[in-house]
Amino acid sequence: MKALILAGGLATRLRPLSCTRPKILFPILNKPLLQWTFERLVKNKIDEAILAVNHQTEVAIKQHRIPRNGLRIRYSRDPFRRPLGSGGPIRKAERLLGRDSPFLALNGDIFADVDYLELSKRHGEEKAVATITLTRVEDPSRYGVAELAEDNHITRFVEKPLKKETPSNLINAGVYMLSPEILDYIPEGKTVSIEHEVFTRLAKEGKLYGYVFDGLWVDIGKPEDYLQINKTLLDSLKHQREPKAGKGVEIKSPVAIDKGVSIGRDSIVGPNAVLGRNVAVGCNVRIRDSIILPETVISDSSSINGAIIGENVTIGKKAKISRGCILGDYVKIKDNVTLAERIKVCPAKEISRSVLTHTSECQ
Repeated sequence: MKALILAGGLATRLRPLSCTRPKILFPILNKPLLQWTFERLVKNKIDEAILAVNHQTEVAIKQHRIPRNGLRIRYSRDPFRRPLGSGGPIRKAERLLGRDSPFLALNGDIFADVDYLELSKRHGEEKAVATITLTRVEDPSRYGVAELAEDNHITRFVEKPLKKETPSNLINAGVYMLSPEILDYIPEGKTVSIEHEVFTRLAKEGKLYGYVFDGLWVDIGKPEDYLQINKTLLDSLKHQREPKAGKGVEIKSPVAIDKGVSIGRDSIVGPNAVLGRNVAVGCNVRIRDSIILPETVISDSSSINGAIIGENVTIGKKAKISRGCILGDYVKIKDNVTLAERIKVCPAKEISRSVLTHTSECQ
């Protein structure tokens, strides 16, 4: 079976972290989201993945050299400066997908522990043109919402309805099984929304079905969701042996610490802390409920609580980074600087004075 991964572009709400990193390459427990996806495909006996990407995303993926574990990888490229939406890339990949059998399609920015083999089985039994994986959420108005009949036929599909008009709490989880016939519903070379234009039409024709799953599902596009998926997976590590720490260092599980990390005397790391490759932590530092991306330096007597810190960041002595803060790649925070809650600092900026009032703008 083939899988088409709709790789998408930059993470809009995570953009303060990086000007160039696509959502599918954001690390979860120090492993790129795309690597998690590859591993799940192999586990479900899928042997080929086609990545629908723009040029920038393709270059970034190749630079990361993600382990393939035997998976064949091919690329279907969006036209330069003309995105094709969520449906157009599926039609553009027709030559690679072929028309001889159903295929899996995935939104690349979703972490979903879906059983692809069971999804394929259900799709075949119901002879659907498209089967959408559905999951339950408290606020479905942010997503595409399905009204599901007893026979799993989707009678109505509404993209991002008003809260008072949501037909159910079952949302589109971004994982689809599609028959080749779906290609006939997507005009060639056009920008097409599969949610607005294709799924709504299939629902009216009785050819759209739903597969409900109750497993782990997270859209990592929002900072709080990105933190939450890391925390959720860290919770599964609680019973593992704690990482070795140097003299005078306290590690409070659960934590994930990558290769090359150094931690100075009298520092406390955790709980719920993720430290990327070659992060350098000084003495008497406090880090909890936070994600620190690779090559970052955190100087003596600083504290980080509930924040996301980008790559190659330098945090000065006695700095305080508060809950909800996002520091972009290559940011420099000078000594004795305090950042109030939810402060965002754009990549490569230098902050030499405390920022004590939250604004919606990136510093």
